[in-house]
Amino acid sequence: IRPSDSSGRSFDNGREAIANTGKASPLAPELPELVAKAYLPDASSGYGVSTGMIWPAEGTLTSGYGWRWGRVHQGIDIAASTGTPILAAASGTVAYAGWNDGGYGNMVDIRHDDGTITRYAHLSAIYVKSGQPVNQAQVIAAMGSTGFSTGPHLHFEIRPLGGRAVDPMSFLASVKR
Repeated sequence: IRPSDSSGRSFDNGREAIANTGKASPLAPELPELVAKAYLPDASSGYGVSTGMIWPAEGTLTSGYGWRWGRVHQGIDIAASTGTPILAAASGTVAYAGWNDGGYGNMVDIRHDDGTITRYAHLSAIYVKSGQPVNQAQVIAAMGSTGFSTGPHLHFEIRPLGGRAVDPMSFLASVKR
């Protein structure tokens, strides 16, 4: 799935630049701003129906999945103010909630029924604990800038079957206008 605006322009051009030059191009100027109305998918539109996942936060998509700064950025970044609510993208059980020394700072991992893990990182506050069941759209944390971070944002990853991270954009509901 490639996000596009009303003109049909694709926002996947950053990946092409990476493949052609080996360097990440800035994605933020061309990515759509997520607005409160786009927070949850409209099931009647078919958006997100195949995976059932919703956007975990409202804000501005500032970085995509793929090569960035000489290594793979394993998720997407959604920027907003510190304290912005972070929602569970799908129902599951909290596999981990706490501090990560590897750069994520405060983070939450949720394991879903199919074994997929969603990761939420750089959190200012965590409202869940390991072993706790959570429902889709439940507030699990607050946006922050902990760990290796340059400002308040949510780093969001999807790891099918608990394995390697994949591009979350193909799992999330399209941005509604």
